[in-house]
Parts: sequence; structure tokens; C-alpha cells
Amino acid sequence: MSVNTRVKLVVTGDDFGYCPRRDVGIVECFNTGAITNVSLLVNGSSAACAADLARRYNMPIGLHANLSEGLPVCRELRQNSTLVNSRGVFLGKMGIRKALAQGLLIMSEVRQELNAQVKLFRELTGQNPQHMDGHQHVHVLPKIREEFAQVLKEHGIRYTRVPVEVGLHRCNWIKEELMEFYRSVEEDALNSVEIFRSQGIRWPDVYIGLSTMGENMTVKNIQRALDYSTESPTSGSSTSIELMTHPGYPSISSEGGCGEGPDDFSQSWERLHEMKILKDPLLHSSYSERGIQLCAFRDL
Repeated sequence: MSVNTRVKLVVTGDDFGYCPRRDVGIVECFNTGAITNVSLLVNGSSAACAADLARRYNMPIGLHANLSEGLPVCRELRQNSTLVNSRGVFLGKMGIRKALAQGLLIMSEVRQELNAQVKLFRELTGQNPQHMDGHQHVHVLPKIREEFAQVLKEHGIRYTRVPVEVGLHRCNWIKEELMEFYRSVEEDALNSVEIFRSQGIRWPDVYIGLSTMGENMTVKNIQRALDYSTESPTSGSSTSIELMTHPGYPSISSEGGCGEGPDDFSQSWERLHEMKILKDPLLHSSYSERGIQLCAFRDL
């Protein structure tokens, strides 16, 4: 990396509001400088408390739009909606993708739910989202991305996430089944670029987060991803990066979630593992060595 290159790094803690234990861990990470930004699930079981925590600690906060897990915010969509199953909950990470591929989703319902989530975010936080991305990357899915982009434009939300990771193909530690999903996410994200750009929406120059999620988050893997992201810069240029993270204390089975209880990933050791890595002094030393400035979306 050129010594003249200025690198700004946004470290986003996703799933804020999912459960109290998650929220405690995210606040701890923010207060120790391990993350710089949070992304709120407004249909999460502790969303209101999380919004209060963000206010108390002056945490930069955006909306983690959710169309795949738990209950819709819009109560009208919990019955007779293409977004939910017979129990009135979202179709799941792969379920929404299958329904979309089969042409079963009504896009006006997608727009209705996204608008409802923006409205609730404003009610909970007292502000407009500083950025808005998609839980389980649903915001870059075909047809949904057009609705998503229009909602961002209408609400004056300037930033989103485009999950295309430089060097992902070199990450041979990722299991093939997971890599297949990541490749589909990247393809959808690449096809979203012109749609987002046409609405004046921005995003950091570089995204990191697929190769460093859960058990795959190590100081070495983050360092490697940062180096891949900045290995061929233009002299004197400025680069912005978002590192997507999921830190927190593991959920317990009786507490949390978005209306159905916490999922397996939320209850696993991997959340705590991410938190420990993000606070590791070696990681922060590597930021300094690379001339990386930690910031929030509002600082880009």
C-alpha cells in the first residue's frame, strides 16, 4: 500500500437490537474503539433498548433492513402477504431467495415493509438512518434492489453496502457450500451497482466481511483483506472501506431474535469470538501501521 494513500475504515456492528446480550457486547466494542458504527434491526426484540443505548453513548447508527428473519414491522403484512409463511413470519435467508426466483413476491409489499422499517427507525432513534443495508444481504437481490434504492432516495438515506470483497476467491479456508452462497451475494451486489448509482446512493469503495465472518475472523484474515483492498491504489488517493462484523455475547435460547427467538449463529461462540478479535491490540496496531483511520459513515 502506498504511504500516501489515506484509508478510512468503517467497522459496522450488525444486528444491534437482536437481543440484550448482543447489545451489551456491541456497546462494549464501540466504547473500546473496536467498532465505529452500528446497524439496527428494528424488528429485533431489544430494538427500543438498543436505540436508547445508541443515544446514551452517541453511537453512529444506521438501519439493518430485515426482510428475511422474524416478524414484519408492518402488521398488515403478517397475514396474507407474499413475504411471510403460514405462521406470519419472514421466509428465511434462503426462503426469500427461493420465493423471489419463483416470482412469488409482490414488490409493493417489499416497499411497504421497507418504508415501515424506516419510519420505526426514526421513531426509535429520533433521526434518519445514516446508512441502510440489508440483513442477510437481501437488499441486493433482483427486483428487491430496485425497491430498496427507491426507498433510500425517497428518505434521503445516502449510504448503503455493496458486498463485493476483493480477494474472496483466494480465501481457501471458506467451506465450499458457504463460498457458493458468497459468490451469489457478490453477483447480486455487482448487478446492484448501477441501480444504486442511478439514485445517487453511495457506498464505501471497498467491502470486507464475507471472508472474516464468525470463526473465520482472525487478525491475520482481516489484515490480509485490508492488504488485498489497498494493494493497487492510485498515489495520493483516498480509499474508504467497510468491515462488516457481528460481535456480541452469545444469545440464550429464551431471549432475543426478531419474533421467533434467536438463531443458531446468534447463540454460538462465534459472536464472542468476533468481539475478542475486534478488540485485539494486534489488530489495532496493524491499523496504525497501515495508516488506517477508523471512522463512521457520517465521516466519509
